[in-house]
Amino acid sequence: METWRCTGLRWKGSPDSWEPCWQWSHPRYGERSSPVPVGGPLALAVGQDAVRRCTGVRRAGRHLVCPRTAELGPTARRDLCDDCAALDRLSSVAADTMADDPRPYSVYLAYFGPGLTKVGITAAERGAVRLVEQAAVCFSFLGRGPLMAARRTEASLGAALGIPDRVTAGAKRAARWALPPAAERAAELRALYEAVTGLPDTLARLPYALVDHAALFGLEPDPPRPAARITALAPGTSVTGTVRAAAGSDLYLDTPDGGLLLDSRLVSGWPLTTPAPGPRATAPTTPVPRPEDVPEPLF
Repeated sequence: METWRCTGLRWKGSPDSWEPCWQWSHPRYGERSSPVPVGGPLALAVGQDAVRRCTGVRRAGRHLVCPRTAELGPTARRDLCDDCAALDRLSSVAADTMADDPRPYSVYLAYFGPGLTKVGITAAERGAVRLVEQAAVCFSFLGRGPLMAARRTEASLGAALGIPDRVTAGAKRAARWALPPAAERAAELRALYEAVTGLPDTLARLPYALVDHAALFGLEPDPPRPAARITALAPGTSVTGTVRAAAGSDLYLDTPDGGLLLDSRLVSGWPLTTPAPGPRATAPTTPVPRPEDVPEPLF
């Protein structure tokens, strides 16, 4: 039977009103989205006979379904089969397959926690959505220009300043347990910005302009500290709670059993329903250890 299938969590809106939304696809009715507001309820259920399938790729603003409707495993964090993933990389800046892209690109500096920063690039037309998707706690654009100049800047800054172009999801999550005050975050990012010299002539330097997402994500004033994280969705299970915070692809839920972390990439590809009344098996979880450098609460 044809049904709506989740194709992932996306951030929509503008710098003043970003909001995470579930994306849905239906073979007959096309696409739609539904908001996932911080502070609102979340209730998802997977039917007993449900099968998780590849979500397909996007080309020229259109969603192309997977021609094989390939089945995906419940623990996979990539919602594409191997064939669709290969097709997706044919037009990927990250995979260096678009060297002739004529669009301007922005170079940014992003902060995720103390000493946890990165340099990256994004198409200028996308604005700051890439930073929200990556769960950057705060960021500033550094420069703008042609793709290859932006790419060279990304590589040279990584070597000169010792900052990576990637930060793992685990490191980001650990940093959220105890973020320093906004002034400290801003000072560290400002120092990094001012340490950058010698940009290519074809890259126009942009003025330092801090954007802080901590409040938007729900990480302030009290950061979420989940007791467990969901390891997979499976047929016959459900996830319910109140969205405490949302950062990138991570959703933090308050539940009667304690704080819970849901990586929304585990949801993509499933046909979902609303949990029916009565007892139902919850999705499997594993404990989340407290990072070693996070102090215990006083009370």
